[in-house]
Amino acid sequence: MDETQEGHTSTVSHTDSRPGPSDGQEAAAILEVSRAAVDPELRAAVDALPGSMRRIARYHFGWEHADGTPAAGHAGKAIRPALVLTAAAALGGAPARAAAVRAAAAVELVHNFTLLHDDVMDRDATRRHRATAWTVFGDADAILAGDALQARALMLLAEDPHPAAPAAAARLAACVVELCEGQHADTALERRAPGEVTLAEVLTMAEAKTGALLGCACALGALYAGAAEEDVAALDAFGRESGLAFQLIDDVIGIWGDPRRTGKPVGSDLAARKKSLPVVAALASGTPAAAELAELYALPYDEEDEEGITRTVLAVERAGGRDWAQEQAADLMSHAMDELSRAIPDPEAAGGLLALAEFVTRRST
Repeated sequence: MDETQEGHTSTVSHTDSRPGPSDGQEAAAILEVSRAAVDPELRAAVDALPGSMRRIARYHFGWEHADGTPAAGHAGKAIRPALVLTAAAALGGAPARAAAVRAAAAVELVHNFTLLHDDVMDRDATRRHRATAWTVFGDADAILAGDALQARALMLLAEDPHPAAPAAAARLAACVVELCEGQHADTALERRAPGEVTLAEVLTMAEAKTGALLGCACALGALYAGAAEEDVAALDAFGRESGLAFQLIDDVIGIWGDPRRTGKPVGSDLAARKKSLPVVAALASGTPAAAELAELYALPYDEEDEEGITRTVLAVERAGGRDWAQEQAADLMSHAMDELSRAIPDPEAAGGLLALAEFVTRRST
């Protein structure tokens, strides 16, 4: 979910008048610095796991090959820990940022716990251009490694002497419950017929699955900066809105993205009949293309049916699913900017968070 793709340029646009980065260079620099700060803490947390789970986790993060030999792969963009550190710095300066490194690592551990579990439940065979952990080590071992990562995340906060750590631990634990609720809703929706799923249900599910952790990341940074309760809430809302916009664009990329960049076969989500946001919006459009899409989605799953996948992609687009998703993402980002300005009125201080939000929603497909 953290990978970026190229091809058709996303039309997410921000109507907010506040200045912001447009070329992604500031975000890339923030991500690089944040990764360097968090990586030692992250590796130490993984290395503290029992050997069997440590091997799976290190493979999942791209640090080792399946045989245990060192690998040069990367563990994703690390957007969530960057949000923790950037929010802390925006509200409390460099000292708050330094103090929040452990919390940032905890958020990244929780994120990867969800990825390990999601890959098993979704039967995804590839992530970050390599085989997923469950395909290499089996379902049970991948699930247990994910459980261990979640436990390590909460241990990091439980052992943190910072005064904000107890509140951060409680907030992160509540977020995990919400993430599980979102994943449960996702799997339940997949068992229902396409015509029985409403757009409101899918939006609620997507906020829980994606927006909740980005909101939590921003809120944890605010907590470590000693921010007021209303500012913590505003940053949580900023992260949630940005996260839902992220999911909308990610769903667009999942359909129209270049497989050379996504690491997944073209149309894999459509072949699996996933009810992503563009698909559900298209189905609800009441257009002839929506009726065609419903017929295609009623057919049996066949990942080898390239012609059927192509027809499905075109039906989603003709029914307006792509345009709707991009317009919704733009609206969400406008709301997110409003929340950000409530907590951090100074555009210069808010610049780093704005850069990260634009980075995840101005991707290309």
